[in-house]
Amino acid sequence: MHRESTLPTAEAAALPLRPLAGQETEAGKATGLAAPLLSTPIETPDGTETYQADRTVHAMLARLSGGISPAALLLAYADWLLHLVSSPQRQIEIGQKALIDAKRIVEATQHSFLPGQGPWSLIRPQPQDRRFGEAEWEQPPFNLMAQAFLLGQQWWHDVTTGVRGVSKQNEAIVEFSVRQMLDVMSPSNFAATNPEVLRRTLESGGSNFVRGWRNFCDDWVRLASAGLGPVTTGDFVVGKTVATSRGKVVFRNALIELIQYCPTTEKVHPEPVLIVPAWIMKYYILDLSPQNSLVKYLTGEGFTVFMISWRNPDAADREITFDDYRKLGIEAALDMIGSIAPDRRVHALGYCLGGTLLSIAAAAMARGGDNRLKSISLLAAQTDFTEAGELTLFINESQVAFLEDMMWEGGVLNTTQMAGAFQLLRSNDLIWSRLTRDYLMGARAAPNDLMAWNADATRLPYRMHSEYLRKLFLNNDLAGGRYVVDGKPISLSDIHTPMFVVGTVRDHIAPWKSVYKIHYQVDADVTFILTSGGHNAGIVAPPGEGGHTYRIRTKMADDTYVGPDEWLNTVSQVEGSWWLEWTKWLSARSGKPSAPPHMGSEGATDLPDAPGDYVRH
Repeated sequence: MHRESTLPTAEAAALPLRPLAGQETEAGKATGLAAPLLSTPIETPDGTETYQADRTVHAMLARLSGGISPAALLLAYADWLLHLVSSPQRQIEIGQKALIDAKRIVEATQHSFLPGQGPWSLIRPQPQDRRFGEAEWEQPPFNLMAQAFLLGQQWWHDVTTGVRGVSKQNEAIVEFSVRQMLDVMSPSNFAATNPEVLRRTLESGGSNFVRGWRNFCDDWVRLASAGLGPVTTGDFVVGKTVATSRGKVVFRNALIELIQYCPTTEKVHPEPVLIVPAWIMKYYILDLSPQNSLVKYLTGEGFTVFMISWRNPDAADREITFDDYRKLGIEAALDMIGSIAPDRRVHALGYCLGGTLLSIAAAAMARGGDNRLKSISLLAAQTDFTEAGELTLFINESQVAFLEDMMWEGGVLNTTQMAGAFQLLRSNDLIWSRLTRDYLMGARAAPNDLMAWNADATRLPYRMHSEYLRKLFLNNDLAGGRYVVDGKPISLSDIHTPMFVVGTVRDHIAPWKSVYKIHYQVDADVTFILTSGGHNAGIVAPPGEGGHTYRIRTKMADDTYVGPDEWLNTVSQVEGSWWLEWTKWLSARSGKPSAPPHMGSEGATDLPDAPGDYVRH
């Protein structure tokens, strides 16, 4: 959505912008040319050079390939296929397995027709695969189709993995892409082979297809007119039903609005809490509807809470850097909190990419002797990206360069590209199951606050996202002690501040074993919690809501290291919400409650109340 800037010139000037390709330059003025020629080299974020014509071609290819580099995909398949072709014994094993599977399913099918034979299965779906969970899938002929599909899926997994000589990343790319293609052909995706759809059709007299057609037309109109996805927001409106905690914007610059929330207790702990959400999401995932709001819970427990609300960038912000988010985000917020609550140290919380940024800021602060942080909490945040899950499958030089050229054309990574990447990681749940439900069943999932937030997508600036992919994912500079802040590398080992770190069991974005690596990176006491759920649902776990479990243990700075598998096997599981453990941990590191600080500072009276303006764009 286009947003007209309302920021003062002085605020906008805080961001260092560079001349863009295609803009008039001093050299162009001298020669009478309004813009560089196609043959003029253009500097890229990694310091190399490319050409406008090349980038234009790559951007065009990106629109056709969904942002996936054809070169990266072809190289991966070539690596796999060449090694498979040169492994005759491996080929024989694969062929034998196909024959054995075919024989097993023929024999099972024959036995199913014998008198008194009940449901049968040769293979069970993965725990996270719920496509064939209903009882109808155990009846012929649907059990035959489901079993054949699952056996075929397993066979292809064996074909694409374990081939000696193939690089791990190329193997993962081939296995993932083949799995995506197989998922398209699942019998659950077609009306004639899905018993649940057939039952619904008989019960409704075919009206499910009428409703499904209407749903399809509604989604198509939304996509064609505004590039929006399916309707999932329902009655959830920012400032009315979500992001409703009372507060005020106390500071604004070109990148953030800082929200201070009103106290809900007579006395508060002296140390305020600063929450740093990721800018790949709107901040209010931590302030959803009141019963799911972490902000409301914290203020109710006697904490003064500040929240960063990031501005949603557009093409004019293409040159915002990753370090701008540190300076204009965390540094600016801490400075403002210091003016509101002088001489009070801060409990800082970072979620997802916000946690990675907070780790960088904390290491830089520790190097400079800045001790304003009383504690550091990280939620599903990575500081080492070598095992960052399937999100890293296509993070290689070819793919990153392709993404850079794709973003260069529009200045940002748009919301559709962001959402599509995350949906692919859970395509069964987020794509195919939804299409079956919406278009074949003719039903819509009842909207909830988390779905509404998920549909409220954001954009990422070209230069920031390029630096993020290269420095963190591709080169892993932070974990390697090579990440540079203010001209000098930082080290996470300089962090001695107590840490509370949360991983989630089913996280497909920040796998918990990747998050766990913080144990050997910092020289600090680390309390680690592994909670049930995924990247979002595992974090939004309010007390009183059933189904939440967690495991918790503290490693003191001088304790010996325990690996994640051993940790998992020795730490017992507890029923309940991890929020209770966190506030208990914070309280133990906070001073005696006293009168709350004043709201905001002088001169900020023209700023809006929470949730502010930036979150609405």
